[in-house]
Amino acid sequence: MTQRTQRRSGSAAAQGSLRSRPLAVGQVQARGAGYGQQVGIVPLNLERGRDGFLYIPRSYQPGQPAPLVVMLHGSGGTAYSILTPFTALAEANGIILLAPDARQETWDLIMSEYGEDVAFTDRALELTFRRYTIDGTHIALGGFSDGASYALSLGLANGDLFNHIIAFSPGFMAPPRLQGHPRVFISHGTHDQVLPVRASRHIVEELRQAGYEVTYQEFNGPHTVPPEIARAGFAWFMETPATIA
Repeated sequence: MTQRTQRRSGSAAAQGSLRSRPLAVGQVQARGAGYGQQVGIVPLNLERGRDGFLYIPRSYQPGQPAPLVVMLHGSGGTAYSILTPFTALAEANGIILLAPDARQETWDLIMSEYGEDVAFTDRALELTFRRYTIDGTHIALGGFSDGASYALSLGLANGDLFNHIIAFSPGFMAPPRLQGHPRVFISHGTHDQVLPVRASRHIVEELRQAGYEVTYQEFNGPHTVPPEIARAGFAWFMETPATIA
């Protein structure tokens, strides 16, 4: 598996390293400024312009750990466009969703190297962990298309945080290092004309040879996430226990 070496060794973000971690129940700021009481789609309000959103299910109760899925959009997409197709599944399963915007039209690794998007994702995670009680045994990094490639790359490098990775139609993976041992779900359409299905077949083979547990589903369709595949991915996440790194 390709592991990318970053030039700016002094920066955690440049190394693809995420530092934020879930907090203990007593450390979560569930009361201040209405935190913990907001439900539905909630803006991050970290940046003007490209920012991001949380989705908080109605069933969320402060102090009760909830699973978290971080979803990454494809090239030219937005946090809102990747969040909204999954809100019903999040609601049904009591999952908190986090969707950050890439700083540009797609993720930094695809453009050149790790940096700004890692730093912003870390800020978004820190905000989420500070406001909401998260189940550290059920945290997934997921995405579609370029977002799926980035989820595989960043997720494999931060497997001590993400115990699950959900990649819908990825094109490649290039983690800067391998850490932890997250379980992986990958799907791909057999008629995908944007990122051919052979990309996922190669990724799955490489991951399995490296000892990762991979669930792979192909479907008869183009470059998309059919509802039944989205349901399968989220069901797998909820039913699959975290591995011990």
